[in-house]
Amino acid sequence: MSQLKNVEARILQCLQNKFLARYVSLPNQNKIWTVTVSPEQKDRTPLVMVHGFGGGVGLWILNMDSLSARRTLHTFDLLGFGRSSRPAFPRDPEGAEDEFVTSIETWRETMGIPSMILLGHSLGGFLATSYSIKYPERVKHLILVDPWGFPLRPTNPSEIRAPPTWVKAVASVLGRSNPLAVLRVAGPWGPGLVQRFRPDFKRKFADFFEDDTISEYIYHCNAQNPSGETAFKAMMESFGWARRPMLERIHLIRKDVPITMIYGSNTWIDTSTGKKVKMQRPDSYVRDMEIEGASHHVYADQPHIFNAVVEEICDSVD
Repeated sequence: MSQLKNVEARILQCLQNKFLARYVSLPNQNKIWTVTVSPEQKDRTPLVMVHGFGGGVGLWILNMDSLSARRTLHTFDLLGFGRSSRPAFPRDPEGAEDEFVTSIETWRETMGIPSMILLGHSLGGFLATSYSIKYPERVKHLILVDPWGFPLRPTNPSEIRAPPTWVKAVASVLGRSNPLAVLRVAGPWGPGLVQRFRPDFKRKFADFFEDDTISEYIYHCNAQNPSGETAFKAMMESFGWARRPMLERIHLIRKDVPITMIYGSNTWIDTSTGKKVKMQRPDSYVRDMEIEGASHHVYADQPHIFNAVVEEICDSVD
């Protein structure tokens, strides 16, 4: 954890805008590691960003300054990930999901945020959607970036989009163990393993870091007790599919909550989900779009385009 703290500090040093990084203590003793950028911007609805599986606040470094230019931006490590507490989650998919969602709502209450623009990437998109079903009055606009866990798993194998090589490799190595167990087994070779499996991360953040800072960050985020990882495993059917697919529930979000879905044109996620969400919500605002030249990590592949799109959505709120 101390090494994660050090490498994250190197990442956050890149911020130009004023920021506040601290633990937010929840009533149940859990702590959520939180970074607030431009805390002085109090006139507009804040933007809250929720990272994906195996990530943390540091992966938003290409977006934080731009998206906090005219409003406060909050980002936090999900319960069980990054520097946040790592409690034992329920082992059933509904219980694990509820634990995540409840922690987000308790965090919001503790922070004193009346309402927010809520953005989630991948697993964060799944959880942001689940949150919006339960607490629609808190969400001014829901932004889903390459969200995981929406489609129902096709019964015909030919309809399943092939996952990237690194997903197949991880799946074949691990079998039934936790998705990132191989990193913890690797010990000091872990950062090199991240670099080998995901050399693209170094390229994505090359404007800020020429060294292995990002690979180290991802390693140290995931080298600890795999609490959030175990919860994710309970929620997933296999790496690409959720046991409780969100497409079956998206109609439950209140009609007046606008939704924008942003995909990378080269993603392994099923982008037809956006059209299906529109069909499920005929009387609501739903926009789906693809960003050219981006894969699953849209925010890091094409940060300038991504930031401009998100700023435009935020400006439409206030």
